[in-house]
Amino acid sequence: MLLTGAEIVVKCLLEQEVDTIFGYPGGAVLNIYDALYQYQEEIMHVLTAHEQGAAHAADGYARATGKVGVCMATSGPGATNLVTGIATAYMDSVPMVAITGNVAVSLLGKDSFQEVDIVGITMPITKHNYIVKDIKELAPTLRKAFFIAKEGRPGPVLVDIPKDITAQLGEYDYEAPRQVEDSTKHISEKAVAEALELLHSCKRPLIYTGGGVVRSGAIGELMEFAEKLQAPVTSSMMGLGGFPATHKLFTGMVGMHGTKTSNNAATECDLLIAIGTRFSDRAISKVEGFAPSAKILHIDIDPAEVNKNIKTHYSIIGTINNVLRTLNAGLQQQERKEWIGQIEKWQQQFPLSYAQSSSTLKPQYVIEKIWEMTEDKAVITTEVGQNQIWTALFYKFTRPRSFLTSGGLGTMGFGLGASIGAQMALPEKRVINIAGDGCFHMNCNELSTAVKYNIPVIVIVLNNQVLGMVRQWQSLFYGGRYSQTTLDRKTDIVKLAEAFGATGFNISKAEEVQEVLAKALAIEGPVVINCEIDRDEMVFPMVPPGAKIQDMILE
Repeated sequence: MLLTGAEIVVKCLLEQEVDTIFGYPGGAVLNIYDALYQYQEEIMHVLTAHEQGAAHAADGYARATGKVGVCMATSGPGATNLVTGIATAYMDSVPMVAITGNVAVSLLGKDSFQEVDIVGITMPITKHNYIVKDIKELAPTLRKAFFIAKEGRPGPVLVDIPKDITAQLGEYDYEAPRQVEDSTKHISEKAVAEALELLHSCKRPLIYTGGGVVRSGAIGELMEFAEKLQAPVTSSMMGLGGFPATHKLFTGMVGMHGTKTSNNAATECDLLIAIGTRFSDRAISKVEGFAPSAKILHIDIDPAEVNKNIKTHYSIIGTINNVLRTLNAGLQQQERKEWIGQIEKWQQQFPLSYAQSSSTLKPQYVIEKIWEMTEDKAVITTEVGQNQIWTALFYKFTRPRSFLTSGGLGTMGFGLGASIGAQMALPEKRVINIAGDGCFHMNCNELSTAVKYNIPVIVIVLNNQVLGMVRQWQSLFYGGRYSQTTLDRKTDIVKLAEAFGATGFNISKAEEVQEVLAKALAIEGPVVINCEIDRDEMVFPMVPPGAKIQDMILE
């Protein structure tokens, strides 16, 4: 079948079962957009307010579903506006394909209008990237991009297509999408035997989970593993939802803003089983003080992560659900009353708490009410900073893919775009974005996208009129010198929401929370709730920079 390059692009998207694209048109991708026009009944294109919003929306779509998210932009500034979103997806191992246009092949390298080397720019932040200079390579390249994005450890792939390639004619024949094999062939029998010996001989095991558990769908296998091993379970931020926060073995998040129980457990354990996590500096703090008495068993799909950030003693490389299934088959039921008893004592001694009164509004209270009123059925996105950590600590995530946040890159402005993508992917769910006022101002233009498509996201703005997390550091470690962190912007967020066409509410007291949330949840359209909180409200617990994980500031 003879088709234009643009038509081949669309046909390949349909092959890959793409039903939604987030993007912004421009001259270099006009041919592709013209082809999309012919297939608008089969592929929904969501026009965002900014290309960065398109990348974050594709990211949110992918995190919420496990499918590959797709975004598209034109050449030059259109392509470079995707970069932050691509880097965000890369750091958190999110499957994404970004399609960009470029100038014609004959104009490449000549500083042509809106020409950038987007392949060179994104090389460090993509799993792979391509520029297609021959129409014969167009369909094979797109197919490879989708396979690479989801195979093994997922990640973003960029395909750059010069405009003349989209206009040329080429042969196209349908190919079914290549399936990713759920293989066990890389799981070493020797490594499994060593691991089982460790699991049966240890006295104080701790399971430390990361985002790999969520991505691999290993929730049932992890539950069986933890209950047979009788080991407490802690999590990195990206791992939240991979093990129910309401389970008696769950100790909460570990690390800089983890719970005291989790950090104590990491310090006192004699075996740390790290599953699908990369030992981020925010999770382990001072390397020398992390799990000092423990042997470390690392289970991961990516061998490059083993011994990268911390020295491990044993490792098993493979798909996490398969590794855990193999271990569960050989693991005998364990009893650890003394160790579990110690965990329970720490939980009673160091609970997460905050002082609430009817005359003030605490962010922790708002987050707890959201969990209660949505009956733990919502999908939560966040921005980055205090809003993110309060959510991680006080919202009880019990399901995978219910917490979508920028962990590795820490991208302010991520949450609103991600919530739009997640809501488009999961129309039957309610998606709520928890933001700070600093983050909200970065990408509030995407409210226009939510309104245009009547996407019923709820945005909670925890408004303290400051850059809260940076100010907290300035309070604790910089002598209270608040250099450029006091915002005091005059923005009326309720009126701003209404100007975009959304519904706006304001909350200043705890007694108003339930009524306003009930109204927001009943509205079938985008809602923004401005929550007036104190600028000096801080996130605790906290490990000071350079300190050991157990040396926490509790209040």
